[in-house]
Amino acid sequence: MNKKVWIPVAFAALLLIAGIAYLVMNLHQQRQELEEMQALAEMDKQEMENEYQDFALQYSEMMTKITNDSLIQQLTLEQEKNIKLLEELKTVKANDAREITRLKKELATCRAVIRSYVLEIDSLNRLNQNLMEENSRVKAQNEEASRQIQNLNIDKEALNEKVAIAAQLDATGLNLMLLDKRNKAAKKVSKCKTMQASFTIAKNVTASNGTKTFYVRITSPTGSTLGNAGTFPYENRQLQCSMKKTVEYGGQELPMTLYWEVTQALQEGTYQMSVFADGNMIGSKSFTFE
Repeated sequence: MNKKVWIPVAFAALLLIAGIAYLVMNLHQQRQELEEMQALAEMDKQEMENEYQDFALQYSEMMTKITNDSLIQQLTLEQEKNIKLLEELKTVKANDAREITRLKKELATCRAVIRSYVLEIDSLNRLNQNLMEENSRVKAQNEEASRQIQNLNIDKEALNEKVAIAAQLDATGLNLMLLDKRNKAAKKVSKCKTMQASFTIAKNVTASNGTKTFYVRITSPTGSTLGNAGTFPYENRQLQCSMKKTVEYGGQELPMTLYWEVTQALQEGTYQMSVFADGNMIGSKSFTFE
């Protein structure tokens, strides 16, 4: 073959081989990211199942400590609801975003309900302590109340564990908006220059106050994580986040808004927005864009 002809042919072959190698590496990376998201979804589902099971056990434990028939009936109904939701969760696939989101909202409601019972029992327990101290002066008036409250004595360590569950933060009202170059709402991802993530941290008087960092993780329809604002710990591993914000939390309702400047081509489809804090996933929702 003529040397002048052979050199372009060899160069073209090298370019073709390089292109194929790039495609193979890209497909492998996408497969790894999809597997990572599937594993994360499975862990999230398992965490929800564990929490539902823990709630059911807590109701059983609380019912052994009280004799109030009305309160026992309330606890029994809530326990049956938890068990029903747990059975529903076990039949749902981890990648069924709609059902997982619904059951996550139900879980937040259940958490709030058990939190109210924990606080009620804690309040009664403290009242019992005060009544015991004043028993010599008001024994005749409070004898019946003392008998009822004495039945609500709960081991301090067990109570602390329940309070820790009640202290977990909840992110509500999750919203993901596309903004164009004029910071106006965009209908299509092709016009998007900025993503705006907003949510509200619900009021929680049992949560610890102080400086907290909230991490927002947005995944594309292919399962890859948008942006790179660093990593954070979750389930004994480090996850990449799209945005993060550190604020002073005082237990009251706290609205938050974060922004991500688009640095890569976006495609239409369903995006997943998840919020993390204190090592927990406190909110998650999917959004579909054209």
